[in-house]
Amino acid sequence: MRATLAVRTLVAFLAVLTTGFAARGGQNIVSNPSDTPAADRAGIEKLRKADIEATLTQDPSALTTLWSEDGVNLQSPAGPVVGLKALNELYAKFRSEHPEFKVLKYLPEFKDLQIMDGWAIESVDANGTFRMAAKDAPVTVQQKLLRVLKRQSDGSWKFALVSPR
Repeated sequence: MRATLAVRTLVAFLAVLTTGFAARGGQNIVSNPSDTPAADRAGIEKLRKADIEATLTQDPSALTTLWSEDGVNLQSPAGPVVGLKALNELYAKFRSEHPEFKVLKYLPEFKDLQIMDGWAIESVDANGTFRMAAKDAPVTVQQKLLRVLKRQSDGSWKFALVSPR
Protein backbone atom coordinates (compact mmCIF):
# COMPACT_ATOMS: atom_id res chain seq x y z
CA MET A 1 0.00 0.00 0.00
CA ARG A 2 2.79 2.44 0.91
CA ALA A 3 4.60 1.68 -2.36
CA THR A 4 1.46 2.41 -4.34
CA LEU A 5 0.91 5.68 -2.46
CA ALA A 6 4.52 6.75 -3.05
CA VAL A 7 4.28 5.99 -6.78
CA ARG A 8 0.94 7.82 -7.07
CA THR A 9 2.30 10.85 -5.21
CA LEU A 10 5.35 11.05 -7.46
CA VAL A 11 3.29 10.57 -10.61
CA ALA A 12 0.97 13.38 -9.51
CA PHE A 13 3.96 15.60 -8.77
CA LEU A 14 5.42 14.90 -12.22
CA ALA A 15 2.07 15.66 -13.84
CA VAL A 16 1.86 19.03 -12.09
CA LEU A 17 5.43 19.94 -13.04
CA THR A 18 4.95 18.81 -16.63
CA THR A 19 1.69 20.75 -16.93
CA GLY A 20 3.30 23.88 -15.50
CA PHE A 21 6.31 23.47 -17.76
CA ALA A 22 4.10 23.12 -20.85
CA ALA A 23 1.85 26.02 -19.80
CA ARG A 24 4.86 28.34 -19.67
CA GLY A 25 5.86 27.34 -23.19
CA GLY A 26 8.70 25.12 -22.02
CA GLN A 27 10.38 27.65 -19.74
CA ASN A 28 12.07 26.20 -16.67
CA ILE A 29 10.69 27.00 -13.24
CA VAL A 30 14.26 28.01 -12.48
CA SER A 31 15.57 29.27 -15.79
CA ASN A 32 18.71 30.83 -14.37
CA PRO A 33 20.83 29.00 -11.79
CA SER A 34 21.25 32.26 -9.87
CA ASP A 35 17.46 32.24 -9.24
CA THR A 36 17.86 29.07 -7.15
CA PRO A 37 19.04 29.33 -3.54
CA ALA A 38 22.72 28.51 -3.34
CA ALA A 39 22.16 25.84 -0.68
CA ASP A 40 19.80 23.92 -2.98
CA ARG A 41 22.21 24.09 -5.91
CA ALA A 42 25.09 22.97 -3.69
CA GLY A 43 23.04 20.12 -2.23
CA ILE A 44 21.98 18.90 -5.66
CA GLU A 45 25.57 19.09 -6.89
CA LYS A 46 26.69 17.07 -3.86
CA LEU A 47 24.08 14.39 -4.72
CA ARG A 48 25.25 14.34 -8.34
CA LYS A 49 28.88 13.81 -7.24
CA ALA A 50 27.86 11.08 -4.79
CA ASP A 51 25.88 9.40 -7.60
CA ILE A 52 28.93 9.38 -9.86
CA GLU A 53 31.16 7.97 -7.11
CA ALA A 54 28.64 5.30 -6.05
CA THR A 55 28.02 4.29 -9.67
CA LEU A 56 31.74 3.90 -10.32
CA THR A 57 32.35 1.83 -7.17
CA GLN A 58 29.05 -0.11 -7.35
CA ASP A 59 29.03 -0.30 -3.55
CA PRO A 60 25.45 -1.33 -2.60
CA SER A 61 25.52 0.76 0.58
CA ALA A 62 26.74 3.88 -1.25
CA LEU A 63 24.11 3.41 -3.95
CA THR A 64 21.35 3.02 -1.34
CA THR A 65 22.30 6.21 0.52
CA LEU A 66 21.47 8.24 -2.60
CA TRP A 67 17.75 7.57 -2.10
CA SER A 68 15.02 9.08 0.06
CA GLU A 69 13.26 6.73 2.50
CA ASP A 70 10.42 6.01 0.05
CA GLY A 71 12.42 6.38 -3.18
CA VAL A 72 11.14 4.69 -6.33
CA ASN A 73 13.47 3.23 -8.96
CA LEU A 74 11.64 2.51 -12.21
CA GLN A 75 14.74 1.27 -14.05
CA SER A 76 14.63 -2.33 -12.82
CA PRO A 77 13.60 -4.93 -15.41
CA ALA A 78 11.62 -6.64 -12.62
CA GLY A 79 9.43 -3.57 -12.11
CA PRO A 80 9.39 -0.68 -9.63
CA VAL A 81 11.68 -0.93 -6.62
CA VAL A 82 10.32 1.10 -3.69
CA GLY A 83 11.98 2.01 -0.39
CA LEU A 84 15.48 1.79 1.02
CA LYS A 85 15.29 -1.86 2.05
CA ALA A 86 14.19 -3.01 -1.41
CA LEU A 87 16.76 -0.78 -3.11
CA ASN A 88 19.58 -2.11 -0.93
CA GLU A 89 18.47 -5.69 -1.64
CA LEU A 90 18.43 -4.96 -5.38
CA TYR A 91 21.97 -3.55 -5.33
CA ALA A 92 23.34 -6.30 -3.08
CA LYS A 93 21.74 -9.04 -5.20
CA PHE A 94 23.17 -7.59 -8.41
CA ARG A 95 26.61 -7.30 -6.82
CA SER A 96 26.52 -10.92 -5.59
CA GLU A 97 25.28 -12.23 -8.95
CA HIS A 98 27.84 -10.21 -10.92
CA PRO A 99 30.94 -9.90 -8.70
CA GLU A 100 33.20 -8.92 -11.62
CA PHE A 101 30.88 -6.18 -12.90
CA LYS A 102 32.82 -2.95 -13.25
CA VAL A 103 31.80 0.51 -14.37
CA LEU A 104 34.69 1.86 -16.39
CA LYS A 105 33.24 5.29 -17.13
CA TYR A 106 30.16 7.23 -16.02
CA LEU A 107 29.64 10.74 -17.36
CA PRO A 108 26.12 12.02 -16.76
CA GLU A 109 24.98 15.15 -18.58
CA PHE A 110 22.45 17.09 -16.50
CA LYS A 111 19.72 19.02 -18.30
CA ASP A 112 16.67 21.09 -17.47
CA LEU A 113 16.96 21.35 -13.69
CA GLN A 114 13.77 22.73 -12.15
CA ILE A 115 13.47 23.35 -8.40
CA MET A 116 10.30 24.17 -6.51
CA ASP A 117 9.28 23.86 -2.85
CA GLY A 118 11.82 21.23 -1.78
CA TRP A 119 11.51 19.18 -4.95
CA ALA A 120 13.62 19.17 -8.10
CA ILE A 121 13.28 17.50 -11.43
CA GLU A 122 16.00 17.02 -14.01
CA SER A 123 16.64 15.05 -17.14
CA VAL A 124 19.94 13.25 -17.41
CA ASP A 125 21.79 11.63 -20.27
CA ALA A 126 23.74 8.99 -18.38
CA ASN A 127 26.66 7.97 -20.58
CA GLY A 128 28.71 5.07 -19.38
CA THR A 129 30.93 2.13 -20.16
CA PHE A 130 30.92 -1.10 -18.17
CA ARG A 131 32.19 -4.65 -18.26
CA MET A 132 30.10 -7.54 -16.92
CA ALA A 133 33.19 -9.67 -16.25
CA ALA A 134 36.94 -9.12 -16.47
CA LYS A 135 37.19 -11.17 -19.69
CA ASP A 136 34.25 -9.42 -21.39
CA ALA A 137 34.54 -6.58 -23.86
CA PRO A 138 33.44 -3.16 -22.59
CA VAL A 139 29.88 -2.10 -23.36
CA THR A 140 28.98 1.56 -23.87
CA VAL A 141 25.47 2.75 -23.06
CA GLN A 142 23.51 5.97 -23.00
CA GLN A 143 20.43 6.08 -20.80
CA LYS A 144 18.00 8.96 -20.85
CA LEU A 145 16.66 9.42 -17.34
CA LEU A 146 14.14 11.56 -15.54
CA ARG A 147 15.09 12.14 -11.90
CA VAL A 148 12.94 13.64 -9.18
CA LEU A 149 14.94 14.84 -6.19
CA LYS A 150 13.61 15.56 -2.72
CA ARG A 151 15.16 17.89 -0.16
CA GLN A 152 15.61 16.08 3.14
CA SER A 153 14.97 17.57 6.58
CA ASP A 154 18.74 18.10 7.01
CA GLY A 155 18.90 20.11 3.76
CA SER A 156 20.54 17.36 1.71
CA TRP A 157 18.99 16.10 -1.52
CA LYS A 158 18.17 12.50 -2.41
CA PHE A 159 16.49 10.65 -5.25
CA ALA A 160 12.74 10.30 -4.86
CA LEU A 161 12.20 8.78 -8.31
CA VAL A 162 14.43 7.72 -11.17
CA SER A 163 12.79 6.65 -14.40
CA PRO A 164 13.79 6.06 -18.00
CA ARG A 165 12.42 8.83 -20.18
